[in-house]
Amino acid sequence: MSTPTLAVLVPLLPFLGAVAGLFLGRTAPGFVRPLAVLPTLAAAVLAVLVAVRQGGGEAISTATELTPTGSVPIELSLYLDGFAVLVAVLVGLVATCVQLYSTAYLREDPRYPSYAALVSLFTSAMLLVVYSGDLMVLLVGWEIMGICSYFLVGHYWETEAARSASLKAFLVTKLGDVPFLIGLFALATDAGSFQITKVLDTVADGGLDHPTLIALLLLAGVAGKSAQFPLHTWLPDAMAGPTPVSALIHAATMVAAGIYFIARLLPVFAASQAALVVMAVMAAVTMIGSGLSALAQDDIKRVLAYSTIGQLGYMTGALAVGDRGAAVFHLLSHGAFKALLFLGAGVIIHAAGTNSLAAMSRMDGLAKRIPDAFWTMTIALLALAAIPPFAGFFSKEAVLVAAELAAQGHSDAAPAAAGWLVLLSGLLTALLTAAYAARLWLMAFRGRGAPAPDHGKEPVAMTGVLWLLAVPSVAFGLAAVPLADWFDGGQLTPTPATSALSIGAALIGALLTYGLWQRATARATAAARTPVPAASGPTASASAEAARSAAETPEVAEVTHDHPAVPSGPAADPGPALLGPLHRHAADGFHLDALYDRLFVRPVRGAASLVRFLDREVVDAYVRGAGTGPKLLGSLVRRAQTGNVQSYLSALLAGAVVLAIATAVLANVNAGS
Repeated sequence: MSTPTLAVLVPLLPFLGAVAGLFLGRTAPGFVRPLAVLPTLAAAVLAVLVAVRQGGGEAISTATELTPTGSVPIELSLYLDGFAVLVAVLVGLVATCVQLYSTAYLREDPRYPSYAALVSLFTSAMLLVVYSGDLMVLLVGWEIMGICSYFLVGHYWETEAARSASLKAFLVTKLGDVPFLIGLFALATDAGSFQITKVLDTVADGGLDHPTLIALLLLAGVAGKSAQFPLHTWLPDAMAGPTPVSALIHAATMVAAGIYFIARLLPVFAASQAALVVMAVMAAVTMIGSGLSALAQDDIKRVLAYSTIGQLGYMTGALAVGDRGAAVFHLLSHGAFKALLFLGAGVIIHAAGTNSLAAMSRMDGLAKRIPDAFWTMTIALLALAAIPPFAGFFSKEAVLVAAELAAQGHSDAAPAAAGWLVLLSGLLTALLTAAYAARLWLMAFRGRGAPAPDHGKEPVAMTGVLWLLAVPSVAFGLAAVPLADWFDGGQLTPTPATSALSIGAALIGALLTYGLWQRATARATAAARTPVPAASGPTASASAEAARSAAETPEVAEVTHDHPAVPSGPAADPGPALLGPLHRHAADGFHLDALYDRLFVRPVRGAASLVRFLDREVVDAYVRGAGTGPKLLGSLVRRAQTGNVQSYLSALLAGAVVLAIATAVLANVNAGS
């Protein structure tokens, strides 16, 4: 079987699994889990086979016209180069792990059949984006992912948080998709084709008439899909969905699609120096802002969500300095350890009964209750903090080396200003990343207080997946460096200067966090030993209820076993001491949601209220008036219809008399004149 044929089967198998799962979910529920896992697993195996056959060499391209359009043709085409086939392997691996994990995590969820089918469809859409060689076919996968994310984030639609988060994710990403669609049409108009190879040939020949405008329009769509400033606010709220969905969205689909799109069409963006500078500014603000916000979050999943935003900022920064090899390298590395982090967080949440890090910091022995999650999460957090020899170190170093080269003027594509901006913000973000990674680890696994609940060993389907993802989190960096040909032959080897700076920044962040955590722990212990006058009556009940409500989140709905009450008391949180006066603002995402509410939501609601008033009180008044006149006339006529013949004759006689008198009067008037 030829390589293009195998590549067609890769997105097709999960799609067929999704369709079959939807049809058999009610009639044959025993087939739901095999239909969720096996097609995705087969697609992952085929993706590996396609990658081996492609071998990082010459790109494989094939196309067939779907339908004649009369102007710009739309073609079903494949474009398989080194990083495309590697990204497909990542998508297949993470999706398979998520499906396996979900069989245990959502084993008692009555909506599991539709959930599994949507995950398969989500996977198929992302694989279509990865392999597609035509921009319109890519757009189909792009939009299907947006629809699937709406349903998956809103899986727990009984909760207000899930409903609001799914709607927000849909609207914000669609807000970016509008200029994205316009940019695609403008690009195809200049190139005369939607086929990616022809578009790149046009760019190489200098055939783009408006490169800056096209690049900025496309960048708006990427900012929405990949959660970059200022369209990143939907991603932390999307944590209201099931944890496996968070792993899929953050590691291999949705947010990765935007980065992959820029990497695929990087020459289009590199044709405009202004677009690269805008991209660098966007990446810098995203990295630093998300790092500060992650330090202030109490929900373990929101910490990881802001972490994803920051790591995507690294990838955007690499693209801003013209190095798509470093960007895709970090995309692959991040996909492995971020999937591990989210799936490990799901195990922690199941064991602790809460998402709250503050509550976990008041539990003793949680690490011993879930040793698999403890060790694998430790590996993933070390990779996130870019500690050698874990995968995150090598991929993050590739980004910083690319920024250093651009800053020194060694890049033909990117201006030096973009290089310096990405380099400095990347080093600062390395410090922040190590700080919030250390904070998460200390609060989740080194808590002190009441014994953590013991619910027995977690299912093998959950713990086995964690160890599977731990392998690339450790080894992928070392394995990828020799494969530079797969990444456009870019510089993937760390340099002593950037390595020393980034490792030093990471150690400073981790050690500072550890010191502040020890001080916070001592204060919490002293406060717990201090006798407090007991409150009585309604006040005590209200305080206890407030403490429980503050610690609980919609994620508790996923838990399939009973949990004791969340421990109360002071928490050992180094976050406030690390951020100082910024903590309150960082915890709220620097009030961007409130700003958008005032700038956009309230004016739109006000305009909607005005339109409703005009429709009801003005337009409807004319409509009601148009009906009132005939209604009154009909009422008068109905009263005259008595059915009495004598009345009709009397009325006829009276009418004849009136006509006779009127005729006589008019005749006299005419005679006198």
